[in-house]
Amino acid sequence: MPSASVDAGSRPVVAGVGISHPDRVLFPDPKTTKLDLAHYYESVADWILPHVVDRPLTLVRCPTGVGAASGKRGDECFFMKHSKVWAPPALRRVRIREKTKVGEYLIADSLAALVGLVQMDVLEIHTWNSCFARIEQPDRIVIDLDPGEDVEWPSVVAAARLVRQLLSVVDLESFVKTTGGRGLHVVVPLTPSADWSQCLDFARAFAQWLVRRQPEMFTERFGKAGRQDKILVDYLRNNRTNTSIAAYSTRARPPAPVSVPLAWSELSPIRLPARFTIHTVPGRLERLRTDPWKAYRRTKQRIRASAIPAMEGM
Repeated sequence: MPSASVDAGSRPVVAGVGISHPDRVLFPDPKTTKLDLAHYYESVADWILPHVVDRPLTLVRCPTGVGAASGKRGDECFFMKHSKVWAPPALRRVRIREKTKVGEYLIADSLAALVGLVQMDVLEIHTWNSCFARIEQPDRIVIDLDPGEDVEWPSVVAAARLVRQLLSVVDLESFVKTTGGRGLHVVVPLTPSADWSQCLDFARAFAQWLVRRQPEMFTERFGKAGRQDKILVDYLRNNRTNTSIAAYSTRARPPAPVSVPLAWSELSPIRLPARFTIHTVPGRLERLRTDPWKAYRRTKQRIRASAIPAMEGM
């Protein structure tokens, strides 16, 4: 890990941000401190920033870290949607009109802002599907594949490949990433033009199409009962103020797993996503010869008006 300088208060400084309680253990196994997390974001900044710049954030803060062994987010963690508290100055505050009020959100546009989130004890960074500059026009759709307890990894891989295949039927290119858990996100980049309701309508129709084609594999029912052996197609990720875990963000559970973009050719039924943690991802990025999502930014596509009727007729 890179070395940190020290400020006047003897705190380690990473990217100009003083880190209080640098030795606090945020993840117990393997032992990972607050300073370790700051250095992780320093090492992956060039990779994560394109996925978070100008996007309103919802954050998971864990002031005392996460508990050991359970593999679940600790009870001491909480979601923070609106920026009602102190935040380091590198973080940008924006105001967004909501249904009944105006909400203030944080945006991380720089490495200093990312390290500022660590200083706030943030262990998960979730982003909107639109940038603040064009807040009412999403630039992506996220198909969130959330497996039930009895669904094995090879089935999740097969499901993602089917999602890719069916998206291509309606002329949409897609990209895949791990979630830091047991599921996968299939992400469809868009040229901003459709509004939120149009994107949500498409995602809902696509989920229903999947369920009709493979009812034994997929469900669109959000209740836990009866879906242990199915994969939930969570289309509500595409609602206006809902968010998805950012690429290269950690998750608030041991052993500090990370959401990682993959090339479709890397998606394997025998290579589990648990291998991606803050301890392994920097090395992976050093070894990569090219960005697995290299084509993402140059993919220009829109939802065709005929897409939903086409899916409903299949």
